Order: sequence, then structure tokens, then C-alpha cells
Amino acid sequence: MRPGPSGETIDTPRHRALGSANRVAILRLVRASEAGLTGAEVVERTGLHPSTVRVHLERLVEAGLLVKARASGGAPGRPAWRYRGAAAEPAPAPYRTLAAALLEHLAGAGGGAPAAAAAGQAWGRRLATTVAGSAGNSAEPATVVVDVLTQLGFDPQPAPSPSAPPGDGTPPGDTAVEVHLRTCPFLDLVGQHPDVMCGLHAGMISGVLHTAGAPDGQSVLEPFGAPAACVVRLRLPDPTVPGDRP
Repeated sequence: MRPGPSGETIDTPRHRALGSANRVAILRLVRASEAGLTGAEVVERTGLHPSTVRVHLERLVEAGLLVKARASGGAPGRPAWRYRGAAAEPAPAPYRTLAAALLEHLAGAGGGAPAAAAAGQAWGRRLATTVAGSAGNSAEPATVVVDVLTQLGFDPQPAPSPSAPPGDGTPPGDTAVEVHLRTCPFLDLVGQHPDVMCGLHAGMISGVLHTAGAPDGQSVLEPFGAPAACVVRLRLPDPTVPGDRP
């Protein structure tokens, strides 16, 4: 960081990242796509070599201009990275510094994504206790999840959840809830350790759901699962069905 000619602050890493015409073109291309783009899609649209595209995309992520996360779209196997433009306004500095330190620890000797999910569950249990308590312990689990996500700044928007196909193993009577997260307060940090950050948030949602009265409920966080949003999918067991649930 250094002062510019008029006293404004210049972020040198970002300016260096934009020193390539190809990177500028790729950045504009990704920003113009509401759903983001995979490396393969950038290759198809630019005609550049896959290795070249991969280097440019990672340079833009390192500069904080793009973020990446794995989005399977429900397909099996390990999904490709999907890239999106970074948030214009990051989380408040003290919060962001703490989150960055936690990510570095978990990504290093802290155990990676599984440890992040466990830490997120503990975090979610505390958050659920506070929110459910303020509602008089009468709020539905899905409502508590949405309330927690709202307080954290994720701008959750409930969306129609597609019906499960017959024979998919979902017990009859269960409730499916889909919530779109239109904002991520830590989006500028996702590119550093995306699996860890998304694992932390997924664990938090699971911890909230189970503590809010749905111990047999299931939650899935799909990064970039919808255009301009990550998707939370909740399955809430039918409370009238007794016995153990899968």
C-alpha cells in the first residue's frame, strides 16, 4: 500500500494484477457473469490455454479481485473451482482480522476443513442458544437458522425448494427448506482458504439447526449454488414420526 499522486491509497498488489491485458479481460468476463465462471468456461470464452487461464485466475484471487469456491451443482465427484468478483466492502477490520487468523490456523496445523466444520458447529450452537432464547424458545429451527444468518450479515432469502424425486431416500413427511445467501461478510477471505471458510460456515449452520430443535435435521451448504448466491438446503424430519432417523 502506498499513497498515489492525489493522496489516495493505491493497493499495489491489485494494480500489479491488473498490469496484464489478459487478466483485465478475464476479470471483466467473470464480473459480468452473475453465476461466476469456472476455469474451463473462461478458457472457452477467451481461447487462452488452460494453464494460462489458471495462472491469471489465481493471480486475481491473490490480489483480492476474485474469490473462488467449489460448486458441484449437485453433481457427484470433486467439483471444479468457480470464480466470482470479490465483494466491494469486506467485513469490519477487527472481525476480518480474527477470521483471517482462524483460517490460517485451521488451514495449517489446525486440521483443515474437517476441523473448520467442527469449530463451526460449536459456534453455531452458541448462536442458536442466543437467538432461540430471545424468541422464547418457540421459534422453528429453520427460522432460527435464517435469523442467525441475518444477524451475521448473509442476507438470507428463503426460496422455493424443488421436490425430491421419488426413491431418493428422503422419508415422506419431511420438510425441505432452501435459503439463498445473497451476501457473504467474509467473501474477500474465501479465496485464501475456500474449503476451510465454507466448511466453517457449513458447520455453523449445522450447529444452529441441531441446537434449535432439529437434532435429526440435515443441512447442506452449496457454495455458488445459485446465480449470485450460495445455497443452504435444510431437511427437517417430520416431528410426528417417532424413532431414530438416518
